[in-house]
Amino acid sequence: MLSDADRLLAARYAPCLLFDPCEPFFPVRFGITVLRQEGDSPSFRRRLIVNRPDVEAVVEYAIYYDYDIQHLYDLEHVWVYIARNGEVADVEVSFHGKYLKGLLRGRTNLSGTRAALYVQPGKHALSPLPELFELLPGFVSCTQEEAGADGLIYGDFYSGVLAADEDIDSRVRRYLQTFRFTPSLFYQSWDYADREDLFVSWSQLFAEIPERIGRELERI
Repeated sequence: MLSDADRLLAARYAPCLLFDPCEPFFPVRFGITVLRQEGDSPSFRRRLIVNRPDVEAVVEYAIYYDYDIQHLYDLEHVWVYIARNGEVADVEVSFHGKYLKGLLRGRTNLSGTRAALYVQPGKHALSPLPELFELLPGFVSCTQEEAGADGLIYGDFYSGVLAADEDIDSRVRRYLQTFRFTPSLFYQSWDYADREDLFVSWSQLFAEIPERIGRELERI
């Protein structure tokens, strides 16, 4: 369970996410982990360095979407490093299996304790610069003719728990083709920091994801 103290901390430092108005899929859960000493991320293949003079803790936001425009199951991440004086020391964000810095030079996308981050239309990779998305091959095609191309995917954490086959992948493809769209290249803020129902512990989210996928497969 997520403690009240960690829930309040997560809400205070929650990034401000900016979505394309045409975006069909929004986060359904934020799996929260607060690390106060160095350790491995529980939901991403990386080690988080907390034991340094300027950092008190790291809040990991494992952001779960039922769908990416190309597949069922999508997990993205934001890491907010909290300084000992309570300010934001650093921010990092997931980007197609890797991660980027989440603060611009001069920290111009930081307002108080909340970083403004752009969400790639349909794919949900994160960046402090939306122009970065437009440099990706397939930026538009993935939301059009390639919608649903990947069927059901899942992270290594679910090997042996989840499985896909041709029938499942075909159903997912057909379903996601109905959500085809063209990115508008405009973005608007989606505020959720006071939505207590969205914030759970990572262990709770980890247990919930297979159930959610099962329900989606029954529904589509």
